[in-house]
Amino acid sequence: MTRKELIKQIKTKRSFLCIGLDSDINKIPKHLLAFEDPVFEFNKQIIDATKHLCVSYKINTAFYECRGLAGWRCLVNTFNYLPKDIFSIADAKRGDIGNTSSMYADAFFDKESSGLSFDSVTVAPYMGADSVKPFLKYSDKWVVLLALTSNESAKDFQFLESKSGFLFENVLVKSQEWANEENMMYVVGATKGKAFADIRKLAPNHFLLVPGIGAQGGSLRDVCQYGINKDCGLIVNSSRAIIYASNGEDFANAARNEAEKLQLEMAIEIEKIGF
Repeated sequence: MTRKELIKQIKTKRSFLCIGLDSDINKIPKHLLAFEDPVFEFNKQIIDATKHLCVSYKINTAFYECRGLAGWRCLVNTFNYLPKDIFSIADAKRGDIGNTSSMYADAFFDKESSGLSFDSVTVAPYMGADSVKPFLKYSDKWVVLLALTSNESAKDFQFLESKSGFLFENVLVKSQEWANEENMMYVVGATKGKAFADIRKLAPNHFLLVPGIGAQGGSLRDVCQYGINKDCGLIVNSSRAIIYASNGEDFANAARNEAEKLQLEMAIEIEKIGF
């Protein structure tokens, strides 16, 4: 999906919601365990209930890889079930030396190789350009680079300061030598509040993937106040608060209701910028 197509989806749906399919077989409703692939059935019903409210689905691959071959099959089946007009994110957080990163890129982008062809993948930049550029060889795909994350221990490294600023600021500046706003986004946690204003000074036009809304306590209002730009420029993710809104047979309807609440809030924020 191109930047232009993503922006069109946001305008059409009046939403910049991303739903995280962090689907844990130990947390899904028990009645689904009767299905051949309980997690895939869970994902299907969540997708069917929410696809009109979101512009993206983010699949955290760890929840599938931990289940071996059965998990990988579920991952492929879930990817294939995603609507093709919705931005797909493989939340894999890969980052290694060049040859290994090339294999990771093939794993998530080359359908003939792996059965997967996500629009984007999350990448850790700690090893520098060598770990990022192999993903950029796919000209029609996106890298979603970890910049300022929502976890408590992000401060252990991301706020280390040098003469050129905090480490996360250096990541933002240096990575723009490798790609631009047409094929690179940044992960910025919703819990970071006013830090979005500083980030927008360094990356004014890039899309930001924002986790941390809902269960992690991030504020959608703060994210929009400091992070929204003329093209919206935000994809805000909610996972647990939506997909685990109920553990009963009504789980899909409950997920739809939670997603709709966020979508309505997002529509108001979109109107504020005349988008």
